[in-house]
Amino acid sequence: MPATPPRLIVAISVDQFSADLFSEYRQYYSGGLKRLTQDGVVFPRGYQSHAATETCPGHSTILTGSRPSRTGIIANTWFDLSTARADKAVYCAEDESQPGTSSDKYEASPIHLRVPTLGGRMKLANPATRVVSISGKDRAAIMMGGPTADQVWWLGGPQGYVSYKGVAIPPLVAKVNEVMAQRLAQANAGFDLPAQCAAKDFPVRAGDKVVGTGRFARAAGDYKGFRISPEQDAMTLAFAAAAIEAMDLGRQAQTDIISIGLSATDYIGHTYGTEGTESCIQIDRLDRELGAFFDRLDRDGIDYVVVLTADHGGHDLPERHRMNAMPMEQRVDKALTPKALSDAVAAKAGLAGRKVIWGDGPAGDLYIDRGLTAPQRARVQAAALRLLRAHPQVETVFTKAQIAATPSPSGPPESWTLLQEARASFDPERSGDLLLLLKPRVMSIPEQAVMGSVATHGSPWDTDRRVPILFWRKGIQHFEQPLGVETVDIMPTLAALIGLPVPKGDIDGRCLDLIAGDGDSCAAR
Repeated sequence: MPATPPRLIVAISVDQFSADLFSEYRQYYSGGLKRLTQDGVVFPRGYQSHAATETCPGHSTILTGSRPSRTGIIANTWFDLSTARADKAVYCAEDESQPGTSSDKYEASPIHLRVPTLGGRMKLANPATRVVSISGKDRAAIMMGGPTADQVWWLGGPQGYVSYKGVAIPPLVAKVNEVMAQRLAQANAGFDLPAQCAAKDFPVRAGDKVVGTGRFARAAGDYKGFRISPEQDAMTLAFAAAAIEAMDLGRQAQTDIISIGLSATDYIGHTYGTEGTESCIQIDRLDRELGAFFDRLDRDGIDYVVVLTADHGGHDLPERHRMNAMPMEQRVDKALTPKALSDAVAAKAGLAGRKVIWGDGPAGDLYIDRGLTAPQRARVQAAALRLLRAHPQVETVFTKAQIAATPSPSGPPESWTLLQEARASFDPERSGDLLLLLKPRVMSIPEQAVMGSVATHGSPWDTDRRVPILFWRKGIQHFEQPLGVETVDIMPTLAALIGLPVPKGDIDGRCLDLIAGDGDSCAAR
């Protein structure tokens, strides 16, 4: 690998690209993923090591070197019971102080991210550095780009890519949006089924939905069909390549950085599950589009380094698992949903008819109403603990005091306890009074006649925690390290390549040596 710093860092996050998906299709890669796996440095057992395996926390770890306990991004949504908002919810990438907003209708903002990103540190060391972040989701773009990025763009709807309120649309973005509008106006007959996907081509019913045989055919103007398909990632990568060319990223004396959030794998996983033709086609198209993207950078003669990882893994829908040798797979009991749980606990605590517990779903952080007296709060917590710990689908429930008393974890992430994982996600200001963790193979979406998402993630189990971490640079010698590493190790590893010092006490990650055999890429350049 060259001893000189690369001129461009390309940091790619493939949303919901689990280590399981990565390994399942590895033998079929022929494009960009083949380049990364055969010619790069491969850590197939990377970990989003914290318990709250959601999009916002995961993206907050990748370029900060810090776990959610340090970044402050503990979930996609948490609750602030002191706010005047009726729902009390706070979205991870919003500024809730803006009047008239809600966690669903908000002004995007990076204010909740408490630590700098790699791009922010690079700009501090050299103000000439350009930092660009482009994604299919606002939270991915914001958490990887950080508050001091030069440009942050995400897919905002049928109108195309948008940024923070008040930012003028430059000619490049206007052109990208025009191209997207033209593509959206054309129907898509769907994608051919690759040979490796043929065995997955059978229908699976979940509620009112039948999934497993899709090809992503869509009518002209169908934005939802565009967004939940490989087309979205193709457009995001085309935008990123155009931004690199238009801004001359990687062509000046300093090192620049672009982060790219590819969101389609996640949308597809939620909508169709991870093991049907839909997901299989998506990984095939992702591989091809990445190959075209890297080839374009090569033709431009840019000296670039790539890291590719994911914000979390994912789990397929129980109905298909039950068809494929896993009869124990199940959906969560509706009694564990926040409203049902609050009603049951209130009745047991002598507070029937009062909302006593707030939560974002049938797992994760639970918040006890702040308007209760101290004795009432104690009764509610005791009743909730008894009810939850007796439920057959509940693995454990931790109290805030238990988690706070636990030291920050260290050592191999694959050997952490659930309490250590919970500590890595814990923020004393934002975390709940209780943390509910479901047993493995319990999907946290209840069974219902009309299904929205059919599958999800967010658990503390390895299906959701394990992700690939892949590095590539021209001239790098390939090796594979099967032992566990963390996504928080990415930032210090990249920082070492460009000679950027990062105090160890500022972050949770460690530098990974990317030189096979003798030599150490983590040594001071």
